[in-house]
Amino acid sequence: MPENSVRLDAGMSKTLHNGLQILELLTGHPQGMTLTEIADGIGVHRTVAHRLVRTLEAHHLCRRDRFKRISLGNGLVRLAEPVEQDLRTLARPILEELGDLAQATAHLVVRENERQVRMLMIVEPRQGRMHVSFRPGQIDPIDRGSAGLAMLAAEPPVPGEREEIALARKRGFAVSYGEIASSVIGVSAMVPGREVSIGLSLFEAPDEEALGRNVIEAAQRLGALLR
Repeated sequence: MPENSVRLDAGMSKTLHNGLQILELLTGHPQGMTLTEIADGIGVHRTVAHRLVRTLEAHHLCRRDRFKRISLGNGLVRLAEPVEQDLRTLARPILEELGDLAQATAHLVVRENERQVRMLMIVEPRQGRMHVSFRPGQIDPIDRGSAGLAMLAAEPPVPGEREEIALARKRGFAVSYGEIASSVIGVSAMVPGREVSIGLSLFEAPDEEALGRNVIEAAQRLGALLR
């Protein structure tokens, strides 16, 4: 089943649910999947998967290559364009400046729900020799990685929370080591008044405090623009 699968209840459309599951499944397979793999992935018969894929193809939400492998279609770009457009437009120059300053990948992450966060925007440094690359739209657990930890640190303390969350609450920014990707350090801070974080992903962090200050400043600038 797709990683962020929603539990179906009596008030929901099963057909639409299955179609959306296919799109979620395909996001994790950029090289495409066979019809059988899709059917197995969402737990339906192959003929059901065929009808769902044909419908998604008709709306340009998925496509087949000459090897009959199915992948996401260009129609999704048109649908996604208005999503958080103002937020992304305002955040881009701030992320570009932050990434160039640290010579690291800068990212904008939004809270998806109580358990997950979504990578909304990635900006890679223009001058860095090496940088981390992520997939926009990627969903991660909120309790793993600096972005989610920063969001949890903005909430009141809860029994049993990770030490890193308490430390982030004290410092104003969160740091994680190899939690989202091996060997990658994350440094993130919350955008004031929003369930959004700005952060950096890099391979080395010789001065966490300096990076933290830069990330906090970037988050505060974005927060001021969003008021």
